Amino acid sequence: MVTSADSGTWGVQRIGAPPVAKYGFVGRERELDELCSLLLGQARLITLTGPGGIGKTRLASEAVQRIQKARRTPIFWVRLAHLPGGSAAGAVAEELVRTVVATESAGDPTWQELLDTLTRADAVGRQLQTVLVLDNCEHVLAAAGEVTAELLDEVPGLTVLATSREPIAWTDERLVTVPPLSKHQALELFHKRAELTGHTVDGSETALAGRICEHVHRNPLFVQLAAGRLIRQPLPAILRELTGTVDDQRMRWAHGARVGADPRHRSVEEAIAWSYDLCQEQERVLLERMSVFTAGSDSNPVEATSFRSTSGGVDLSAVRAICADDPDAGTAVLLADEDIEDLLFRLVDQSLVSVERTANTVRYFLLETTRVFAQQRLLQRSRTEPDVLAARHRKYFRDRVVYAATHWAGPEEQELLDWARAEWDNIVAAIESSLATPDSAVLGVEIATGLITLRAPFFRGTPWEMRRWAERALTAAGGVSGPPDDLGITAGAMVSWMCLCQGSNDTAARLLDDCVAAATGRTDPAWRQAARTDLELPAAVDFAWGAELFLVHRDSRAIGILADAKRKWHLHGDRTCALLAEMGQAQAAGLLGAPSQAVDTARRHLDNAKASGATGAQAAAELTLAIALTRHGDPNQALALSRSALAYQMRQLDSWGALLSVHVRAWALARILADLVADATPHRDRTRTLATEIAHLVGGATTSSADIEADVDKLVPFADETRRAIATARGVLGAERYDAAAAEGAALRPEFAEVQRLALGTLTINAVPLPNGRRSSVTHWTDLSTAEQQVAILAAAGWTNTAIAARRGSAAKTVDTQMTSIFRKLTITSREDIMRFVPEQEIHHVRTESARKPERPSGRALTGEAS
Repeated sequence: MVTSADSGTWGVQRIGAPPVAKYGFVGRERELDELCSLLLGQARLITLTGPGGIGKTRLASEAVQRIQKARRTPIFWVRLAHLPGGSAAGAVAEELVRTVVATESAGDPTWQELLDTLTRADAVGRQLQTVLVLDNCEHVLAAAGEVTAELLDEVPGLTVLATSREPIAWTDERLVTVPPLSKHQALELFHKRAELTGHTVDGSETALAGRICEHVHRNPLFVQLAAGRLIRQPLPAILRELTGTVDDQRMRWAHGARVGADPRHRSVEEAIAWSYDLCQEQERVLLERMSVFTAGSDSNPVEATSFRSTSGGVDLSAVRAICADDPDAGTAVLLADEDIEDLLFRLVDQSLVSVERTANTVRYFLLETTRVFAQQRLLQRSRTEPDVLAARHRKYFRDRVVYAATHWAGPEEQELLDWARAEWDNIVAAIESSLATPDSAVLGVEIATGLITLRAPFFRGTPWEMRRWAERALTAAGGVSGPPDDLGITAGAMVSWMCLCQGSNDTAARLLDDCVAAATGRTDPAWRQAARTDLELPAAVDFAWGAELFLVHRDSRAIGILADAKRKWHLHGDRTCALLAEMGQAQAAGLLGAPSQAVDTARRHLDNAKASGATGAQAAAELTLAIALTRHGDPNQALALSRSALAYQMRQLDSWGALLSVHVRAWALARILADLVADATPHRDRTRTLATEIAHLVGGATTSSADIEADVDKLVPFADETRRAIATARGVLGAERYDAAAAEGAALRPEFAEVQRLALGTLTINAVPLPNGRRSSVTHWTDLSTAEQQVAILAAAGWTNTAIAARRGSAAKTVDTQMTSIFRKLTITSREDIMRFVPEQEIHHVRTESARKPERPSGRALTGEAS
C-alpha cells in the first residue's frame, strides 16, 4: 500500500498509483495550469519545491490525474519518504523497480524490466509519453538525481515529476516553486478541516480564522493543524497561541489522529525538523541566528497586487554583519563572514529560508513558523546568544538609518528609500528591542528620529505607528532631557511635527513646550508670543513651531520661522532636514503668503530639490509649486505638476503624498471651473465635466483618507482649499448631483489606488465596479458560460482541444462539445474568429496563454496526438 500526506490526510492507494485526498482539492488553479502545461510540453524533469506541508504531493497528484484523464498517459507513482536518509542510488533504483514493475514471475523484477515498462511506442515506432512521479526526494537527493539522470537517458519518452524540498539539480531541471494558498483558498481549507471537528466556522468567526491562516502563512498543513485544534479549544484561544515569539505554542500542534498521517507531518515541529535534520551543523546555526530578524511572508501570485504592497526580509550585508562570528570568537561552531553567503544559499535550496528577488536586490527571511522553530532551537543551544544577536541587530539598523538620514537628500535617495521600505519591520523591531534599558533606548530614539526626518513613515508603515514607537523610545530614554547631545530635544520636536500631521494638536503643543523648556529653560506658554530674535531655538524646534503656526493657526509667521529652521540646519550641514524645512516654508508661503512670495519661494525650492539629485525631493517640490499655482498662478501648470508628482508617488507607494496630489488636482480644477463660471461665454458641458471630476476626486480622497488614517480636514489650510473646491463644484452641479458623483468617487477602492489612478488619467470612472453593479456593454461574449469563456481564451491562444482538456482536467469529448457551443453562440466558423469577441480586458490573458502554449516534444508523440 502507498499512503501520503504532503498537505493533508490521504486515502490508501495501490502500489504505483497517485494518492488521493480524503476530501476535495482546494485552489491551486494557477499552479495546476502551469504544471499541466509543462507535462504536456518538452520538459523532461519537473521538480515541485517548497517547504514541508505546502502541498507538493497533492498538487502533483491532481496534475497527473488530469493528464491521465485527458490523454490516458500511463502514470507511475513512487514514494521515497520511507527510505533512510542518504540512501544509495541502488536502494532508490530498487524501490523504483519494486513499485513500478508489476510481475507475476517467481524472480525479483529487474532494472531492464523497469525500462521496458516505462518505454512505450506507437505502431510506427514513435516514442510515447510516460510519466514517473518521484515523491519526497530531499533526503535521498544525490541518489534520486543519479537514478533520474539514467532513466531520462535510457527512456526518451519519459517525463519525471519530482517533489522535493530541494532541487534535484539535473542539467535541464524545470523548477516549480509551490506557493502558499491564497487568502480565500486558505479560509476554504480551514472551513473544510474545521467541519471534521464538528465545528462550523460562521461569518462572525471568519476574520479570526483569516488571522490564524495568516500567522501560519497559509501553509496547507499548518492551516489544517490549526483548524484541527477546534476539537480542544475555540478560535480566540488558538489565535492567542500564535505570538510569533519564543513562547509561541504552535510547535505543540499535532494531528489528533494516530493513523493515516505521514510521520513527517504529524506536527508542526516534525514538519520543519525533517528539513532541519538534513542540514549540516553550520547551516543549522545560521538558521537559528536568522531568527533575530523579523518574519516575512510569501505571496500567492493569484492574489491582486495592492497599492500598499510590502516587502520583507534583509539583504546579505545584514545577515553577514549580525550572524557572522569574529574570527577569534572561539565558538563551538564558527560562522565565518566569507561562509555566510554559501550557507544562506543552501538554506534557500532546502526551503528553510525564503527569498524575495527584485530587479536589483535579493532579500532573505524566515516564515513565521520557521522563525519560531529557529528561536526555540537557538535558546536550546545557548541562553545568552539571543541577547547578543539582538544587540548587534539594534546597532546595525541604527547605523544604517543614521547613514540614510545623512545621505537622503542626494543621488542615493532612491536606493535608501528602497532599503528602508524593504527592511521596515526589522527597523521597527530594533526600536522595540531597545526599550529594555535607558542606554539601549537611546539607539531607539536615534532610529525613530531618523525615520521621521526622512518622512519614511509616509512611505511605509503609518505615521501613527512611528509616532508611538518614537514616544515609547523617548520615554524609555528619559524624555526630551534624557538622551545626550540634544538628541531628546530633536526627537521631541520631530514627534511634535508628526502629531501635527495627524491632527493631534494638543499632544504636539505639549511636546513643543517640553522641547522649548529643555532648550531655553522657559516653562511658561508665553514663549509663543515672543519675538523670533528673543528665542534661540534649535532648528528642529523652529521647524515644529513653524509647522504648528502653519497647520493649526494659519499664522503667516510660519513662513519666517520655517526659513530660520532651514538656515540653521543648512549651517550644520544637514541637507536632508534643510530641504524638509524649505518644503514647509514654500507650502506655507503658497497658502498663506503674498502671490509673488508664494510662487517665487516654491520655484526656488524646486530648483534646490533638482540640484540635490534626490528624485523624491523633486517630486515633493513639484507638488509644492502646484499648491502655490492653484492660488496664485496658472492652474493648468498646477495640473501638470501634480500629475508628475503623483506618478512618482504611485511608483514609490507614497500613499500620503499621492492623496495630497489628488486634493491639489481638485483645487486646480476648481480654479479652472471658477474662471469658466465667471466667463460670460456658456461652457455648460465643460463646467459639468470639471465639477463631476472634482466630486469624484474628493469622494475618493475621503475614502482613502480613512483607509490610511490621514485626515486632511485636520490640516487647516489644506482643508480650507478642499472646502472651496467642493463649494465651486456643488454650485455647478447642485447638491443632489454633486452628492451622487461624490458617492461614486467614495466607492473607488483604496487598496487598488483607484482615486489616484483616476487623478493620473490611467483609469476612468466607468471602468470601476460600483456597489450597484459594473457598467459594461453586452456582447456575444456574455452568451458564453464561464467555462466556455475560459476554453475560448485557450483556443484563441492556439491551444489544441486535447491540450485544453489536460489543462482543465476535462475529458477531450467535453472540450469538443464546448468548442461546438462556442462556435454556435459566436456565429463563427474558425478558431481564429474568436479573437474578435474577446473583451479588451481579457486580451492580456490570451497573450499570456499563447506564450504558455505547450509545444509538441520533438522525437516523441503524445497519446492522442501525432508529433
